[in-house]
Amino acid sequence: MPQAPRAGVRARRERRRQARAEVSARNPPKGVGRDGAQGVGTPHSTAEAGERTRTDPAEGRGRRAAEPWEGNRAGAQKPDPVSTKQQRLAELAKQRPQEGFTSLNHHLDLAWLAEAFRRTRKDAAPGVDGQTAAPYGPQLLENLQGLLGRAKSGAYRAPPVRRVYIPKGTGSELRPPGIPTLEDKVLQRAVVMVLEPIYEQDFLDCSYGFRPGRSAHQALQALWQQAMDLGGCWLVEVDVRRFFDTLDRAHLRQLLRQRVRDGVVLRLIDKWLKAGILEGGVLTPPEAGAPQGGVITLPTILRKR
Repeated sequence: MPQAPRAGVRARRERRRQARAEVSARNPPKGVGRDGAQGVGTPHSTAEAGERTRTDPAEGRGRRAAEPWEGNRAGAQKPDPVSTKQQRLAELAKQRPQEGFTSLNHHLDLAWLAEAFRRTRKDAAPGVDGQTAAPYGPQLLENLQGLLGRAKSGAYRAPPVRRVYIPKGTGSELRPPGIPTLEDKVLQRAVVMVLEPIYEQDFLDCSYGFRPGRSAHQALQALWQQAMDLGGCWLVEVDVRRFFDTLDRAHLRQLLRQRVRDGVVLRLIDKWLKAGILEGGVLTPPEAGAPQGGVITLPTILRKR
C-alpha cells in the first residue's frame, strides 16, 4: 500500500514533464527550429580564425565546415594530403588514449604551412611588425620556407603581441587580448592543425567552446534539451576571473606533455607562452598566465576530461 501514493506522484510528475515538453516543442529557444535545427543558417564554430565576428575583433572566429579528419562526403573530391594526415592522427589518438606523441613536427612541412596560411584571416589586424597578408602573398612559398626553417631549427623567436582592449560581455569591463604578427598566426594555425585531431578524441561530448564544427547555438540547444528532460532546473553561470592572466604555466606544461612530447612543438608553444606584450610602446615580459586573442589558445586546447 505505501507504494501507491508514490506511484501516483511519479505519474503526475511524468504528466507535467510531458506537458512542458510539448509546450517547449511549440516554443523552442531563439535560434532553434521546431525540428531541433538551428534557424540562423549554417552552424558557426567559436574556433575558426577565418571570419570576422562581433565578439572577437582581435582574431575573429567564424564559420567552420566539417572537419577534414571526419572523412570524405559522398561525391566529394579526394582528400588533400593535410586532411589525410589529420585523419591518421585522429585515428592514432583514439586508439591510444594514454599515449604521448613524440613525433609530430614532421607534419609541419611546406604544404602544411601553405594550408595554414590559407586558413588564416587575411583582413585581420596586424601585429607589432605591421605585416599584412597582401605583400606577404606574392612570395608565399619563399616566405613560408624561411618560416619553416626557423621553426624547425629553433631559430624562430616569437614576437611580442600587440595589446588591445575590447568590451567583455555587456558590462564596462574590458578584455585585453593580444594580436600576434601574421607569421605568428600562420605558425600557430599550423600547430593547431596538428593538435586538434589529437585533443578532439579526448574531449567530452558536452564540451562546445572553441571546438571545430561546434557552436554556441549547439550548446544552447543541448542545454535546453537537458533542462526540458529534467522538467526544469536551476542554471548557474560561472566565470573564472582573470583565468588567462593567472594560469599556472607549470601545470599547463604538465597537462600538455601527457599527449604531446615532440620537442619542436613543445619549444614553439613555450616561446608563445613567454612572448612579451607591447602596449603603448612599452614591452612587458609576462611573468605568469598565457596569452589570449591569438589562433592558439592553450587553456582551451587542453580542456580534457
